[in-house]
Amino acid sequence: MDVANGDERGTTERVLTLLGLLQQRQLWTGPELAGRLGVTPRTVRRDVERLRTLGYPVHATQGVGGGYRLGRGQDLPPLLLDDQEAIAIAVSLLAGAGGAVAGAGDAALGALSKLDRVLPARLRHEVRALSGSVESFGGGRTPVDPEMLMTLARACRDEVEAGFDYPSGGEVRRRRVEPYRLVASDRRWYLLAYDLDRDGWRSFRVDRMAGVTARTWRFSPRAAPDAAAYVQESVASRVYPHQARFLVHAPADTVRAQVPPSAAVVRPCGAGRCEVLSGGGNLDFVLMHVLLLGHAFEVLDPPELVGRCRELAQRLLAAGAADAGPV
Repeated sequence: MDVANGDERGTTERVLTLLGLLQQRQLWTGPELAGRLGVTPRTVRRDVERLRTLGYPVHATQGVGGGYRLGRGQDLPPLLLDDQEAIAIAVSLLAGAGGAVAGAGDAALGALSKLDRVLPARLRHEVRALSGSVESFGGGRTPVDPEMLMTLARACRDEVEAGFDYPSGGEVRRRRVEPYRLVASDRRWYLLAYDLDRDGWRSFRVDRMAGVTARTWRFSPRAAPDAAAYVQESVASRVYPHQARFLVHAPADTVRAQVPPSAAVVRPCGAGRCEVLSGGGNLDFVLMHVLLLGHAFEVLDPPELVGRCRELAQRLLAAGAADAGPV
């Protein structure tokens, strides 16, 4: 072995060990660190300077009660975790990604995907065993299997084909897809993927999937739509037999605060107005929901809904006139 390379590797390993020690405890004296690392206090000082050069804010104080401590920096530095810490974090992230924590699912899944890339294989079975004993109660997203989420997240990350069983048209069919993004709504997880058998982009509810597998066959990514916008529009309108568009005379932020993202797509139109796209099994219900927002609005599509507005208005006027008559 080359002596210079061996010395460099030894120094690197020692500096990483020093970083791990500083992350374990708030304060270390120089002699304590020297004893742990098996070096002289002078070498400890040099290694501390190496950490500072790398951007770690290591503070040193003199006298009784003094020593070295790792301060808070402007950026989050890499963390060194032991086995038990890595397992605990992975289990917590699995619980969050599975929907136990509202609003934290996509961030948890992103962090879990990074941890999964470097987690030793010997720790994976412990993570799976512990995550099986974690449950939650109350509201939040529809629960999904965290292992299924991880399989899909890896397939998106590694750009490999995925397959799963999915209900469609009253029967369950095997789907082959090029997975692009996992999208979390306030209630569910969705996968945006290119459906190879139907030759087009589709969104799939993860809680409806079964038998999820990832292949080793890699694909070249296609030009994709905006994942969040595509899935939201699918959930709010395309899944329904009837769709409608309205011009609402109120700022988009105001209307978004009144309408759940899964119920309608709200797009700003400038000058304090916005476009609302929604769908339903019956357009009367969609119309009444927009009416109850309490803002002036116009029907943009479909044209026949304009006539329906007049019919309902006449019915309401008649009901009001009857109530105003003599008892």
